[in-house]
Amino acid sequence: MAITAAQVKELRDKTGAGMMDAKKALTETGGDMEAAVDWLRTKGLAKAAKKSGRTAAEGLVAVRTEGGKGVAVEVNAETDFVAKNAEFQEMVAAIADAAMRVADVEALAQADLGGKSVADTLTDKIATIGENMSLRRMAVLEGEQVVSYIHNAAKPGMGKIGVLVAMTGGSEEFGRQVAMHVAAVNPSSLGADDLDAAVIEREKQVLTEQARESGKPEQVIEKMIEGRMKKFLSEVTLLGQSFVVNPDQTVEAAAQEAGATITGFVRLEVGEGIEVEKEDFAAEVAKAAAT
Repeated sequence: MAITAAQVKELRDKTGAGMMDAKKALTETGGDMEAAVDWLRTKGLAKAAKKSGRTAAEGLVAVRTEGGKGVAVEVNAETDFVAKNAEFQEMVAAIADAAMRVADVEALAQADLGGKSVADTLTDKIATIGENMSLRRMAVLEGEQVVSYIHNAAKPGMGKIGVLVAMTGGSEEFGRQVAMHVAAVNPSSLGADDLDAAVIEREKQVLTEQARESGKPEQVIEKMIEGRMKKFLSEVTLLGQSFVVNPDQTVEAAAQEAGATITGFVRLEVGEGIEVEKEDFAAEVAKAAAT
């Protein structure tokens, strides 16, 4: 009998299995939904749905560059143990390669990966490896030259922090030094003009209140705020920060000396911003035993 797309979707929703596996299960069982669920269970392909509620805050960031384009992709898993798994690393590398052909993470999820979409490949890996995983985010950076750097590398091109730096002029070596700086210092923006206006306003309000508590005259307070805002911007913007390679120079000054203009950067760190629920040891054991 012909298997419809609606049947495949229903089975995938029930089991979390990949599209091709769901279709095969329905074909093998003559379209019997319950039998297809059992078929997937016997093959170990219905595990993914049970894992999907778990927090995936570990994993890897992978970077790729080609000409004037670079991409950084974060793929998460539950544990660092899986991040060190060769099968997981191979999948992340393939996803990063696919990212060079698309514009955003939504398109990447649907991109072809050896006959399956990236989303279906992840679902299949959840079933075979036994942990929840997710394609969390992707960033694209373009420029005359794009240089990449990986911090805490697990393999070439992937690790815990991935950085891309775009620039005109300068050498690849200098670009890599800037990328290492970005990995270490984590600037909020390229320059003051790129910083979120709300962040600037909030900081200014805090500094204004602090200055007024000093009881000094208003004109003195204005000078205090101006100086403190300048210091704040030098601390959070890449171009204003002291260069880690030579702290006596700002990054902007170092770039000028190297004959480069930095036009943009991307920094992705594994698990950044993900809240992980803490459990006591007994709870962890009980949860593992119930899996």
